[in-house]
Amino acid sequence: MLDPVSVALKFGFLAVLYLFLLWVVRSALKDLRRGASAEAVAARAPLEPQAPDATGIHRVGEHAFLVVESAPGHQPGSRYEISGGATIGRGDVEIVLEDPFASARHARVERQGGVMVLEDLGSTNGTYLNDELISGPQPLHPGDRIRIGDSLFTFMT
Repeated sequence: MLDPVSVALKFGFLAVLYLFLLWVVRSALKDLRRGASAEAVAARAPLEPQAPDATGIHRVGEHAFLVVESAPGHQPGSRYEISGGATIGRGDVEIVLEDPFASARHARVERQGGVMVLEDLGSTNGTYLNDELISGPQPLHPGDRIRIGDSLFTFMT
């Protein structure tokens, strides 16, 4: 014959399990309803005109530079013209780094329309923009700091 304590524990476990599943379903439904109501509110809201610079993207003039703050093998304050775009790394690139943490083709800065964009080229150690690891193309603003390994550059226009 089964021990009554064992049976009670089994039923208690099943009750807790079902309560957990109900909580998960309730939370998911609440999130779905919240997303649908936010979309409905956004659809009904009148569109307000935005300022031309509402995206925070800085249009670059004719000239753009990377200024060396610190980089092995480079003089601090050196400037690299990147208006036509440039690839940065240890290999056959426009801006050659003598940095063991840089990949052969580490990152690229290129003009897209009137905006300069920084993109990591699948490097091993990543590219940092203002001390944040980037995961896709990022627009550059004057004063932005680009770090590749131990090399640090400032973007200027």
